[in-house]
Amino acid sequence: MNGLSLSELCCLFCCPPCPSRIAAKLAFLPPEPTYDFHADGTGKYALTLTDRAEWQYSEREKENVEGFFTRTNRGNRIACLFVRCSNTARFTILFSHGNAVDLGQMSSFYLGLGSRINCNIFSYDYSGYGVSAGKPSEKNLYADIDAAWLALRTRYGISPENIILYGQSIGTVPTVDLAARYEVGAVILHSPLMSGMRVAFPNTKRTWFFDAFPSIDKVPKVTSPTLVIHGTEDEVIDFSHGLTIFEKCPRAVEPLWVEGAGHNDVELYNVYLERLKQFVNVELVN
Repeated sequence: MNGLSLSELCCLFCCPPCPSRIAAKLAFLPPEPTYDFHADGTGKYALTLTDRAEWQYSEREKENVEGFFTRTNRGNRIACLFVRCSNTARFTILFSHGNAVDLGQMSSFYLGLGSRINCNIFSYDYSGYGVSAGKPSEKNLYADIDAAWLALRTRYGISPENIILYGQSIGTVPTVDLAARYEVGAVILHSPLMSGMRVAFPNTKRTWFFDAFPSIDKVPKVTSPTLVIHGTEDEVIDFSHGLTIFEKCPRAVEPLWVEGAGHNDVELYNVYLERLKQFVNVELVN
């Protein structure tokens, strides 16, 4: 019945887990902050990184990184980062990162990725991550990306057709939620999950009322071109999640299944960058 054993069903109905517990167990592992923001007197903030951020570029290149705070509709002040990678970029990527990193750790990756695929990158830290206030929760995830979306639109004047939503792992949850409500230039789902219960109980075939992160129910509402990326040997979110998300996407493009890749090393394969270049610079332009 729905892929669960009788004992599992009895356990679920007698003592169902609340969504926040599923979310906390599966997703939220904020590291010790690897960065800080320091006001420069103009309303902008200079980025200061710790050694654990492993910045791979010169101090001069930090001038391309602009930090600031915005506030969510749930009252949390969250940190945002705009990385100017290209003066000729048509697209800006709104990047929702994975669960165990913060903006400091991602900053070098953003600069390198954007430079290679000719995109600027805008990102944010979830509530409770980095120097963002509040606590991580599913509701805060959705409020966080809404605030980031509004900041990107108003502060930088970027139109939806020039925005690519990119979510990685837990970041695919707010990405799908936003993409189901707004049409954008494109969507990239990197190691997506169908729902929290489907990760915790792999045989689950339906969405329960206490489930968390029900992206599988929102994906059919995504009307933008969508690229799904997943490693075939993912040990955290099984490859079957990527396959099913792809099948449910109305405007899915040719996916990238990275043979032999796990959950945290997809970016190390040459096909990753090649597929992104093709998608952004060829398929979205034609």
